[in-house]
Amino acid sequence: MLFLAWNPDADTHALVRWLQLHGTAVSTDEAGRLLKAYDPTRLNISDYGYLLNRHPLDVWCAGQIIENPNVSWDDLLKRSADVREITSRWLFQTKNRRAQDLRLRIRIEQDAFSRMTPYWRRLGFPFDPLVPSLATAIGSSADRPIALAELMGIILNDGVRLPPVQLRRLRFAHDTPYETIFEPNPQPGEDVMEPSVARALRQVLADVVRNGTASRLAGAFVSVDRKAIVAGGKTGSGDNRLETFGRGGYLRSSRAVSRTGTFLFYIGNRYFGVLTAYVGGDKAGNYVFTSALPVTILKLLAPAISASLNVVD
Repeated sequence: MLFLAWNPDADTHALVRWLQLHGTAVSTDEAGRLLKAYDPTRLNISDYGYLLNRHPLDVWCAGQIIENPNVSWDDLLKRSADVREITSRWLFQTKNRRAQDLRLRIRIEQDAFSRMTPYWRRLGFPFDPLVPSLATAIGSSADRPIALAELMGIILNDGVRLPPVQLRRLRFAHDTPYETIFEPNPQPGEDVMEPSVARALRQVLADVVRNGTASRLAGAFVSVDRKAIVAGGKTGSGDNRLETFGRGGYLRSSRAVSRTGTFLFYIGNRYFGVLTAYVGGDKAGNYVFTSALPVTILKLLAPAISASLNVVD
């Protein structure tokens, strides 16, 4: 498709040579079928852009640069008059207004999420792209548990992101002349969130335990002198299903894919973590638990956790 978008006058033999040059050996008959399927006499640059999932002008400009790497912006602009007219023609076909609005909304959302992704990644989001969807907009963005824990660490550390340390010390040949100790070099933190925002978030998270969906944890953690230790967190449940809909919006089928219940928490001003209950596959449909399950598990562990905490107020 890319070759034909760049070379609309090419024949079967030219397509065979190009594919072989890029590591794909095809017969003349196979190349003929490809040429017929993506015939440049039937498709224009907008069609190729759609098929390649790229903006048509991106496809066209790439072809011009491949042909002449030293082409200037002014030359590209002059040559692109016809191409720009073709790629924008659909905007003036008012009979397709609903489809136009839908495509424009999708494009605007994709651009918006692309701009948001670097900010999410600074706060621990572990993936390169951010899926533009309603689920992401309401916070269900397929974060890994470690990413959620890292975000809680940033909030607990007044907006400073510190690199995780898995090993604090390695000691070899203890009490011998060859004793050797390895320790990681301290790495500076990165300010990724305003301290005032982090402090406000801690208060909101504490209210989730005092009065919200994790209220069963209220007063569960105490220090050695029997003082209550402030705890906060965020609950989240997921009943993830693959659903198909028929005309008119009625539900045709629903198949359970997974079920999750998560509680992201902090205890005092030094400790934080995440608990997740997860069932994957078709068996997920047999379960009805919510985030109340990990909250309850943490409450059951509270006496043991309180006994081992070294909370500094």
